Parts: sequence; C-alpha cells; structure tokens
Amino acid sequence: MLYIPITISLFTLVFTFFLIQKIKKSPPGIEAIREGAVSYLKRQYKTISLTALVIFFLLWLALGFKIALGFLIGAVVSAISGFIGMMVSTQANLRVAEAAKKGLREAFSLSFQGGTVTGFLVASLGLLSISLFYLLTQDLKGLVALGFGGSLISVFARLGGGIYTKAADIGADLVGKIEKGIPEDDPRNPAVIADLVGDNVGDCAGMAADLFETYVVTLVAGMLLGGLIFPFFQEAVLLPLILGSVAILASILATFFVRLRKENPKGDYNPPTTSEVPFRREVGGSESHSLRERAPQVPFGEGIIGALYKGLAAAALISAIGFYPVIRELGKNLTNNPNSLYLSAIIGLLVAAGIFLITEYFTSKKYRPVQSIVKASVTGHATNIITGLAVGMKSTILPIILICLGILISFWLAGLYGLAITTVAMLSLVGIIIALDSYGPITDNASGIVEMSSQGEEVRRVTDALDAVGNTTKAVTKGYAIASAGLAALVLFSVFTQEILDLGGKVQFLLEDPKILIGLFIGGLLPYFFASLVMEAVGKTGAKVVEEVRRQFREIKGIMEGEVLPKYGLCVDIVTKAAIREMMVPALIPVVTPILVGFILGPEALGGLLVGSIVTGLFIAISMTSGGAAWDNAKKYIEEGNLGGKGSFAHQAAVTGDTVGDPCKDSAGPAINPMIKVLNIVALLIVGFLI
Repeated sequence: MLYIPITISLFTLVFTFFLIQKIKKSPPGIEAIREGAVSYLKRQYKTISLTALVIFFLLWLALGFKIALGFLIGAVVSAISGFIGMMVSTQANLRVAEAAKKGLREAFSLSFQGGTVTGFLVASLGLLSISLFYLLTQDLKGLVALGFGGSLISVFARLGGGIYTKAADIGADLVGKIEKGIPEDDPRNPAVIADLVGDNVGDCAGMAADLFETYVVTLVAGMLLGGLIFPFFQEAVLLPLILGSVAILASILATFFVRLRKENPKGDYNPPTTSEVPFRREVGGSESHSLRERAPQVPFGEGIIGALYKGLAAAALISAIGFYPVIRELGKNLTNNPNSLYLSAIIGLLVAAGIFLITEYFTSKKYRPVQSIVKASVTGHATNIITGLAVGMKSTILPIILICLGILISFWLAGLYGLAITTVAMLSLVGIIIALDSYGPITDNASGIVEMSSQGEEVRRVTDALDAVGNTTKAVTKGYAIASAGLAALVLFSVFTQEILDLGGKVQFLLEDPKILIGLFIGGLLPYFFASLVMEAVGKTGAKVVEEVRRQFREIKGIMEGEVLPKYGLCVDIVTKAAIREMMVPALIPVVTPILVGFILGPEALGGLLVGSIVTGLFIAISMTSGGAAWDNAKKYIEEGNLGGKGSFAHQAAVTGDTVGDPCKDSAGPAINPMIKVLNIVALLIVGFLI
C-alpha cells in the first residue's frame, strides 16, 4: 500500500510542474523582488545549514544513523518546498501585475495558479518523503526525526521571514505613510522593495515551511500512534498516508472549481458608486470635524472570495467521499465499527471549515470585530490599540470551543486513534489551504508593483481587488495553521505518553506531583518568552529601518520630488542581517528547554511542560494572529475612503494599530505553531533516555 502515496505524490509533482510551465508563459515584469528574496533565503539557509549539520551529527552519535538521516531529509525537503514555492510566487506576482492589464479574471487565475504550485509542492513532497523513508527503513522512530528536521527549518523560516517582513513593513509605514503622507508602495519610499521582498520570505516561504512540518508531523504522529495502539495491524500505520493521498487528489480536482463568473470577461462586477452620508465627530467638546463615509455597495471583485472558498469546499466534499471506502477497508481490522473512524475524519473536515468561518468573522472588514476597531480609530491611537487588543482576546473563544468539541467527539467515537484521524483529516487539505495563503502575498506584491510602476487606475483597481481578498485568505489560513498545530501537538503528546507505557515506564501525570506542576508552569511560560523575543527583534530592526528611511529622505535631495530613486538596497541589507542574527536564540529555545527539563526534573515535568506549552501557545497564537489581521483590515477599510480616507486622523490611528498588529500576526503568532511541535518532537526523541 505504500506505493499508493508514492505514486500519487509523483503525479502531483508532475501536475505542479505543468502549472509552473504555464505560469512561465505569461509575460514577466520587474525582477528586483525576486532577486532580493533569493538573496535573503540563500543567506538564511546558509546559517540554518550549519545548525542543522551540528544537530545531524549529535543525533547520529546519540540515536544512530537512521534517526540522523530522517532529520536531514526532513530539513532538506522543508527547505526545498519553501524555496521553490517562494521562487514561483515571486515570478507569479510579476506576471499577475502584467495580467491585470487584461482584466480581473486573467489576473485572478494566474495568482491562484501561483499559490497552487506552492500548496501542492508542500503536500506532495511531505507525503513522498514520509512514504519513501518508511518504505526503505520501516523505522517509525526515524519518521519522528524527519518531522523534527521539518519543524526546525519551519521555526527558522517563520522567525527569520517574520522579522524580515515586519521590520521592513514598519519602517515603510511609519515614515512613508504617517510622516510623509505617501502611499504604501510608493517608489519614493526607500523601504518599499524590502517590504515587498518580506511578503514572500515571510508568507510564502514561511507559511510553506510551517504547514509542511505540521502536515508531516501530523501524518507521522498518526502513524506512530497507530503502531503503538495496534502493534499487529499495519493498516493502522498506513491509514494516515492513504487518507493524505485521497485528499491530494481531491484538492487537485477542486482547483477546477475555482472560477470567477463568466458573464463579464474582465470581471467588472457592479463597480461601486460613491454615495456619501455625513458623519460627525466631536473633539474635546468644541471642535467639529465632518468626515464622509461611503454607503455600502457591492465592491469590485466581490466574487473572488466565493470562488476561492468554492474550491476549498469542493476539496473537503470530495475528500469526505473518498475517505469512506478507504476507512471501511483499512479500518475493519482496527475496530468493530469502521464508521466511527470515518466520522472522526469528518469531524476533522468540519473543524477546518469552522476555523475558517470563525477567523473570517474576526478579521473581515464586513463584520463587527473589525468595524469596532474602525470606530475606535475615530477617537485616536490609544482607543484603536485598546479595541484591537480586546478583539484579539475575544477571537480565542470560539476556536478553542470548536477544538474542544472536536477532541471530545473524536475521542468518544474512536479513542486516541480517532483523535489522530481527526487531525490527519483536518491537515489533509493542506495543499489547497496553502494555495489560498500563497495567493495573498502574490496579489499583495502585484498590487505593489502596479503602484510602483504608476499603472493606470483600471489596472490598480484589479490588483487592489485581488489584494483585498488576499488579506482575508492569509488571515484565515493562519487560523487554520494554528488550530491544526494545536491538534497535532496534542496527538504528539498522546504518542509521548504511549511511548512511555511501551517502554515500561510507570509515569503518572497527577497534579499532586510538584514536578508536573513545575513543568506546566515552565511550559506555559515558553510561548510568552518566545513571542517576547520575536516582538523585541521586530521592534529593534524596525527602528533601524525607520532611521535609515528618515536619513535618506533627509540627505538625498530629490527623492520626494521623484527626481532620484532611493537606495533600496540599504534597507534590504539592514533587515537581512538583522533577521539572520535575531532568529537564532528563539529558534533554539524549543530544542534546548525540553532536554534540560527532561534530564533535570524527569519525564513527569517534561509531560507537564508539553501540556502547558500547548495550552498557552494556542491562546497567544490565535489572539495575536486574529487581532493583528483585524487591525490590518480596519486600516484598509478606512483607506478605501471611509471616515475621511487616507491621511485623516482616523487613518493615522489605524496605521498605528496596523503597525502594532503586523509583528503579532506575521512574526510572533505564527512562529508559535512550529515551536510547540518542536518541543513535543524533541521530547519524543529523548524519552528513551528518561525511562
């Protein structure tokens, strides 16, 4: 049966290759963004490779060559998937900017194809690496090391890319938008190229590496748990791989459902009229300002989000149909009622759908949470920040309730293995999920390229419509990544406890044990400490970019007049060096901490650490990412002409909120995902030494 996932993975890689060739046929644009992204990733991977080689030899000495080889394969494949996906995205964004001259449908189709390449690369390479390694070695422990390699690269990619993109973004926004009053992607801004490069190394390469490791770790955890619970039935080990294979085929078929309406070839759906209504605000009880707010209209490109979600729904539906015969056949030896396993898989698909809907509610401009931040911006910077923090905190409630229901129902249906199948089913849609996420930075960059090259209003209207939807897709896919990471970490913890039992250990996780309590507190502390280091790194680097942008505006005459170009490379160099330097210490925290706690305080404290990190990590990650995205979309809502539009008092407050939210949603929050999984994987690798 291992030849099934291998064959489907190879087929998906061929399909992806044809997509790449199709994208290359479109006319390209400028090359500066791609060159900057490639330069950064080369320097990042050079630094990471030295750390990875040290860990490779340590694993070889401590656990044997198979374990070390698994780690190396996971690290290399994770790096490759992120690099190729980023390369395709940086080529696609140039071509999307050109395609926008023909209309919305052409630009939309090309941007989604670019995202699809990254998504299917991640899914197929993940499935192929696991299947081939297990076929050749039959070593489940080696698969844990493979997941460790992918997770470690993911931590570095998320940290480095997150620090890079948000430091550049902060420098561009604070000086360009607030101090100089110029547009976000104005070519006069010295940080604009660094900002556009950051979108790719942060969102494309970073998210690809993040979901690659989550996908791999989830499949590996499901296989391990199946092998521990059903040691005499190989079907339990292979079922996660077969489910992943079915879902990849379903996702490929689902891409053909992603289409805009055909009535109008240029996608000109009811362009908005500017019906205005008066809006008044009292300042200090005396001064009155008259602001204007556009009346609600059907915006240009309204069908885009529906087209993308139609593809996601099709992938989930086709997967649900395909899962049934597979689980009926492979599950008949594992349980008297295979339907319980099938229902567990359906629960995973439903949790994924629920997370999407909840995250969109908290981050979309249409709904109350973002509108509350918009209204708070009218009264100033402080009220914007306060309301944004409140929205981020509230955004944790519904996802946590949904995750709890998923855990409860799947465990009731089929025990621990049911929970594993639920998580595998949820992650099985990773191909099309990453396609939706990578669509975001592609369209963001295309919009920036169009603005930098001073294209006509019609072209900018197309790319702005694509970019507006991209902000939503990036937000909801981050919510999906966090929820799936939490469930994957819980499955890993289940494997950790089962491994202790399998090794003959008599460890009991009781709250009466002070070591358990100490472990819980240390684990709960780690996401806070980790996030604080990331935020601090973004703040320090962003300050350096601000100083450089101010210096160029001050010392280089003619920038504001458009007579000379800024020195973009200086800002790129600042964020590149800082990102490489600042990512090292946070990335090593999840590797070193479980080793110290495990060997000093024992497996009881280590188990407590894992649980504590999962609980607080989920809450911090959700609040940061959803709150940050809400801040971002509140700013964009005002920039569309509401409440005075760009340059108004409300807009300045919204820019401040967005600047605070950016490192939350794109740096610290998402980086917690791989961090909590690295903690669990390292615990699995060392548990044999602790019993």
